[in-house]
Amino acid sequence: MIPELRFPEFVNEGEWDEIEFSNFCLNLSSGKDKNLPGGEFELYGSTGVIGRTAISSYSGNYILVARVGANAGLLNRAKGNFGVTDNTLVIDLKKDDSIDFIYYNLENIGLNNLVFGSGQPLITAGQLKCLITFAPKSEIEQQKIASCLSSLDEVISAHTQKLNLLKVHKKGLMQNLFPQLSELGFPGLMDDRISENDSKKILKSYNLKNQNSDNIPKYRFPEFKNDGEWEEKKLGEVCRMQAGKFVRASEISDQFTKDSYPCYGGNGLRGYTKSYTHSDTYSLIGRQGALCGNVTLAIGKFHATEHAVVVTPEKNTYNIWLFYVLELLNLNQYATGQAQPGLSVMNLEQVKLSVPKNPKEQQKIASCLSSLDDLITAQAEKIEQLKLHKKGLMQGLFPKINE
Repeated sequence: MIPELRFPEFVNEGEWDEIEFSNFCLNLSSGKDKNLPGGEFELYGSTGVIGRTAISSYSGNYILVARVGANAGLLNRAKGNFGVTDNTLVIDLKKDDSIDFIYYNLENIGLNNLVFGSGQPLITAGQLKCLITFAPKSEIEQQKIASCLSSLDEVISAHTQKLNLLKVHKKGLMQNLFPQLSELGFPGLMDDRISENDSKKILKSYNLKNQNSDNIPKYRFPEFKNDGEWEEKKLGEVCRMQAGKFVRASEISDQFTKDSYPCYGGNGLRGYTKSYTHSDTYSLIGRQGALCGNVTLAIGKFHATEHAVVVTPEKNTYNIWLFYVLELLNLNQYATGQAQPGLSVMNLEQVKLSVPKNPKEQQKIASCLSSLDDLITAQAEKIEQLKLHKKGLMQGLFPKINE
């Protein structure tokens, strides 16, 4: 029981101790608080803060474990005054200053490996109490390990915050690079442009030179500022839409190979197939299920199933610009049916949108947003690399644990 990686001052400290997890705990039990909108305290559930509660059942520093459902085994930390729902286990430790080491110890073990039950996955307090863990004899070594991993978590958190800010920036930029009119399929985005005049609502443009124009974006590149209003069109006028082709589930693999192609369905990438239906760059619209209306950009050779609508732009419609328009149109609002929501091509063709008269303006907008998407993708990849680094570091800092 000696880890592969060890800080120099502890290399001669010998093996770690084998300890039953109950020895770390004062108490281990389920929460009992209920969600109460407007409550004074944060309410924790299986995925973190899920609402508010009127009662602060816990005060201090605790480890939380999702007890039931798809997230069973998921770890969280909570500090201060808060409540916890009954689908979450609360670990109250004997030594508060050991919480970080124990948290990373449990994360390294992977509590999802203890989950049982297929219909309703579950992990129990009894299981956790009997769990065999390992710890170095020196509390200073425990703290050193926890400090190292906490520092890395802070780096990951900072990069995650940057990613979220980039996404918010993109959303705001898109709302200003396109005319935002509810009549044109952008519902609820620009309510501050609606003013009351008698009983009639009047939409006013953000364009300062022409307040009566409904069809000019707030942000415009200098070379297009005198091009006037965008044109109102229907989606069927700027592109052709057709559902993809059926493929058997047995023909779709989770594994990518050099002779396979991405397969897209109603919710995006489904897997990989040996055949392809398209070869180029296309926007795909999910047309069935809870996520119908979601838009995916497929590049290269791919197979589109019957649950995806393949969008082919007409002449003078720039492909990537159209993809961003489809993202912003919130197409899910046009779905019909409750048990199984769906989008018909006929309904999609009637959706209104605004189009700049100059195709070069479309290209400029698409180039701007594509550059931002490249930054977002690079940032997301950086976070994944940091998480992989952390996983490898944890495997080295803790002894290898067999079955």
